[in-house]
Amino acid sequence: MPLYEHVMIARQDLSSAQAEGLIEHLSTILSDNGGKVVGSEYWGVKTMAYKINKNRKGHYAFLRTDAPSGAVQEMERLARLHDDVMRMLTVKVEAHEDGPSAQMQKRDDRGDRGDRGDRPRR
Repeated sequence: MPLYEHVMIARQDLSSAQAEGLIEHLSTILSDNGGKVVGSEYWGVKTMAYKINKNRKGHYAFLRTDAPSGAVQEMERLARLHDDVMRMLTVKVEAHEDGPSAQMQKRDDRGDRGDRGDRPRR
């Protein structure tokens, strides 16, 4: 089955328990339609770059799934209808990375990114 990664932004006025319940709800939709959730991460409340539906912040969540396209389409359809979900992004990937996502890693664990080349060296 194809592998997908989903990032979801929920309304800021939800509690953490409600946001995690929303993740479980979307996971149940996938599993009911023949898919499975390989991993999920709750990233917490983060400030967005611009307002969405008059909200400056949102609950971010990340899902790694192994599901047929029909299950993903049904999950996205129901997420669009859900009042608490502000945005949802789904990306098809070749393989899931092991370990936590870059968002959950400590800044020290990300490794040296090197020189970007946009600043002159002194």
